[in-house]
Amino acid sequence: MSTISTTGQFPDGFLWGTATAAYQIEGAAAEGGRGPSIWDTLCRVPGAVQGGDTGDVACDHYHRWAEDVDHLARLGVSAYRLSISWSRVQPGGSGPLNAEGVDFYRNLLDALRERGITPYVTLYHWDLPQELEDAGGWAARETAYAFADYARAMARELGDRVALWTTLNEPWCSAYLGYASGVHAPGRTEPAAALAAVHHLNLAHGLAVQAIREELPGAACSITLNLHVLRAASGSDADADAVRQIDGLANRVFLGPLLEGTYPADVQQDTASVSDWSFVHDGDLDVVRQPLDVLGVNYYSSTRVRRFDGEGEPVRADGHKTTAASPWVAADDVEFLPQPGPYTAMGWNVEPAGLTELLLDLHERYPDQPLAVTENGASFADEVVQDPALGIPRVHDIARVAYLRDHVAAVAAAIDAGADVRGYFAWSLMDNFEWAYGYSKRFGILHVDYPTGERTWKDSAYWYARLTRTGRIPAVFEAGPAA
Repeated sequence: MSTISTTGQFPDGFLWGTATAAYQIEGAAAEGGRGPSIWDTLCRVPGAVQGGDTGDVACDHYHRWAEDVDHLARLGVSAYRLSISWSRVQPGGSGPLNAEGVDFYRNLLDALRERGITPYVTLYHWDLPQELEDAGGWAARETAYAFADYARAMARELGDRVALWTTLNEPWCSAYLGYASGVHAPGRTEPAAALAAVHHLNLAHGLAVQAIREELPGAACSITLNLHVLRAASGSDADADAVRQIDGLANRVFLGPLLEGTYPADVQQDTASVSDWSFVHDGDLDVVRQPLDVLGVNYYSSTRVRRFDGEGEPVRADGHKTTAASPWVAADDVEFLPQPGPYTAMGWNVEPAGLTELLLDLHERYPDQPLAVTENGASFADEVVQDPALGIPRVHDIARVAYLRDHVAAVAAAIDAGADVRGYFAWSLMDNFEWAYGYSKRFGILHVDYPTGERTWKDSAYWYARLTRTGRIPAVFEAGPAA
């Protein structure tokens, strides 16, 4: 349990929400005019996804969305973070919109607003239309302009229904896991392409914000980053320099252009053997740096590194699925060490204090930038059992309840210390397709029986409902339904 001291007070208007992503929950992969995305393609590559799983059906949210809105209302959340499937609304990534796909999101957003739930919409959660990947994907500059056109179209079609537009979710994953290590779609292992993708994703964000605000003056815009909380394995200068190098690749290569209008010189120097960075054109950084109404922060665990001494094989316990290629471009001499436990089912360490540290560090560096925790949660092995007393199915996920309780307290501690944090979104509303891990990992506060699609509230959902309705952090023992 956390030793974080906090009053547990949250500001008026603080948003309590949950989050999902289109490819992970929607299913209906070949219905309603949807075109293929890079994840549809990668799922067909033997061995790319655990168990040969695909998102073809997933949680069948495409057909069960009204039921899922009912669950959101019952949870008492004030906001819901969802993503739009680009290939559902614009199958090839350019050209005419697919009216049936747009109507799906229009109806979903209307239903959320009717229930008093504020829609936070993410335009890109990793599911690039395959036609754009065939033309070069995020390694190609043209993809950034296609994304801006898509963003403008969504602002035009859905603008009066969306409270905040998040351009990209975790561009670190899109660039490095997609183009360097290949564990995510499109499954490429090209370090130079990964660095180009970093910039083109940053550029896409800036272009999209400009397009949205041209279409909707005054629109609230955001981006969500999975910023890494880094620890040095020792007090040595070598290990401190390893932290600097990974901080550059993981954090500053996004924060720098987005919030300061510049790329860190040391990152360009560290990667000079891979790329000359000629993909950055004059004027690009002015486009990338757009005022953000909220900076989204995703946090799950922390990371410990040291400089490799050349003895034996380097340790690669960075929390990501291991392949022959590394996501850490030009950083082969950095080791990623296992963290002290406890651990989730993903093998990630549980360190709530890291979230407080991250939020306060961002507040210190960018004191005028509002923040929101847009993802935080944990995967554990869950089992549905019948409660003989209440006569209902139950999932006693006490470890997840403890994880959520301690991390919500960590957010409160950051607020107590002065950080401007506007909301917290639990990942995830329901169990879903966990990318390269398929359906083997469960993050939801609702359990999903994949053969039937049936949703069952876990004890963590009951706990979260108490939190959303009172604004008070319940004790772990308060999880579960009232007798």
